[in-house]
Amino acid sequence: MTLMATEKALLTWTEDLLHDRPDIRNARRQMRDRLQTIGIPNSVIDDAVLILSELLTNACLHGRPLVGARQGAGHVRIRWQTDCRGRLRIEVTDGGGCGLPVVTAPSTHAQGGRALHMVAALANDWGVRDDRGERVTVWAVPSCEHGPDSE
Repeated sequence: MTLMATEKALLTWTEDLLHDRPDIRNARRQMRDRLQTIGIPNSVIDDAVLILSELLTNACLHGRPLVGARQGAGHVRIRWQTDCRGRLRIEVTDGGGCGLPVVTAPSTHAQGGRALHMVAALANDWGVRDDRGERVTVWAVPSCEHGPDSE
């Protein structure tokens, strides 16, 4: 894992999690703790943590693992970064799947299929980057239009 702070409000976090048993709870906690430290509003943090959780879950359910240096252990990579204005970008990278992630209309009876709908609703922008079939990165920029926290 890498943590880098180069300005008061500039933070980059990168971590590789095991594909077959990612510690999603810990990833959410670490994101929350670090974003609170630099003063990101809690309403934005709540959305960011949910986006991270959904993207990470999708990567592990639908994507292939990245092959890393950990003796062939497959992993997914999470990365998030703030800029000096407090804007946040979240990325989750896996080894790709049968197709690129797209928003589809889930059946009313389906137990899944809503993650990208949630991401699209919570983000100002989101998208998919396909690195020639070797890696797929889904990224999102959470909305900062929540106003001041009422804490």
